[in-house]
Amino acid sequence: MLKGLDPILTPELLSTLRAMGHGDEIAIVDANFPAASSGPPVIRLGGVPADAVAHAVLSVMPLDDFVPEAAWCMAVVDDPEADPPIFDGFREALARHETAEFTLNKVERFAFYARVSACFAVVSTGERRLYGNLILKKGVVRTN
Repeated sequence: MLKGLDPILTPELLSTLRAMGHGDEIAIVDANFPAASSGPPVIRLGGVPADAVAHAVLSVMPLDDFVPEAAWCMAVVDDPEADPPIFDGFREALARHETAEFTLNKVERFAFYARVSACFAVVSTGERRLYGNLILKKGVVRTN
């Protein structure tokens, strides 16, 4: 254990977050997502909700504020305007850990799969709520 770090941040996840560079993306996906066949390395956090992982990741990783979008979720199939409850958890994590205002952008299912395949890594959670999938683009840590 380390002081001040969320215990969800395993050594493997911390190493991955540290290895990522500006503009790299990480996917946090639910238990139904085909993580193993998506391509990038998979970090397994079974039993942990996706929004809890989002909070943990965002507690140490800045989002990219050089681009218009830095956070994406999977749009509901056949109802892209729908807003499943898990989306509120993702929005709360964004608002709590970022000083800039970031929106949660929706991406069509197959476009989301394609974007995940280009991610630096995938965090496969135990999330059982549908549409518990999120992609985050890493930003920079600013110094004074």
